[in-house]
Amino acid sequence: MSTRTKYTEVPEPYLREFPSAGDARFTWEYDEGRARLLALYQKGKDKQWDAQSRIDWAQDVDPMNPIGLPDEFHPLYGSPMWEAADDARHAEMRRHFQSWQFSQFLHGEQGAMVCAAKIVEVVPDMDAKFYAATQTMDEARHVEAFSRFLHEKVGLVYPINTNLTSLLDDTLRDSRWDMPYLGMQVLIEGLALAAFGVLRDMAAPNSLAKQVLAYVMQDEARHVAFGRISLKDYYAALTDAERDEREEFVVQACYLMRDRFRGEEVFDTLGLDVQACAEWVDTSPLMIQFRSHLFSRIAPIVKDIGLWGTKVQKAFSDMGVLDLAASDIDALMKSDEDQADALDKAHAEMAERAREVDDVIAAAG
Repeated sequence: MSTRTKYTEVPEPYLREFPSAGDARFTWEYDEGRARLLALYQKGKDKQWDAQSRIDWAQDVDPMNPIGLPDEFHPLYGSPMWEAADDARHAEMRRHFQSWQFSQFLHGEQGAMVCAAKIVEVVPDMDAKFYAATQTMDEARHVEAFSRFLHEKVGLVYPINTNLTSLLDDTLRDSRWDMPYLGMQVLIEGLALAAFGVLRDMAAPNSLAKQVLAYVMQDEARHVAFGRISLKDYYAALTDAERDEREEFVVQACYLMRDRFRGEEVFDTLGLDVQACAEWVDTSPLMIQFRSHLFSRIAPIVKDIGLWGTKVQKAFSDMGVLDLAASDIDALMKSDEDQADALDKAHAEMAERAREVDDVIAAAG
């Protein structure tokens, strides 16, 4: 069934064009490359997986709580709007907000797929082209997984958020080859990785949503590492003016991403007072903590690649995330990768136990 029938509001235009700038760059050097990036490329090949077979799509999902989150994690929990609602309205609020979250993940993954393909085109080095090609396939798989979850398990899809639209537009319009890296690999992917992690850890144990998020995160950890490796050396050689331009982009993008997670579209769709809901979300201790956590990957990477001037530090201080720059990004990424492997191991053990039980029953019969 067409996605058009599942949208809360059909996007207009339904096919959106993002103007793209930048030259297609060919290189005739095929032999030399950066060892770390080629190792990441090999890992990208080794870790390819099939969303149809790795994920157990037969699992039941409650469409009124598709991620399996506790009510305490709803952004309006404890608000006058929440307290005035009955159980049926609470279920509706859960379904819509979780659908909105996964819908933004879906649209963001399509943006990542387009940006990865653009990186293949515009980046000057063959080793980076190699890895970006594997990432393009990764992102297609993520679009497939989030789309199937929304279509089959939730039956409700939200249009792309205006802040995410603006950030994708800015990223694709820029003709400088490094900007798709910075906009997508470091900022959008870094924020998505943190958001996925929060929901993965809060989701019901063994749930379908936990599987989808854990497996997507395993890929995303490599993608963020790709941006980090590719940009660190290049940014070390920038002029002050060039670095200042990139830092200004980081500041603007980070404010857009912080505001992306308010969810005004959900409040409007549910007929709630949008301003009152937004004010509650802005001041809710839980949501303040959640928005801060979204920068747990971005802040240390931005610092590591050398975009750590006064403007960036001031913006991060204003958002209350400056201290996150000291986070151990390597440990965070390793954890993101390991959790998917642990999930695979647990599923394999459960399947083996089920086979043993079936064998015993068959032998007894």
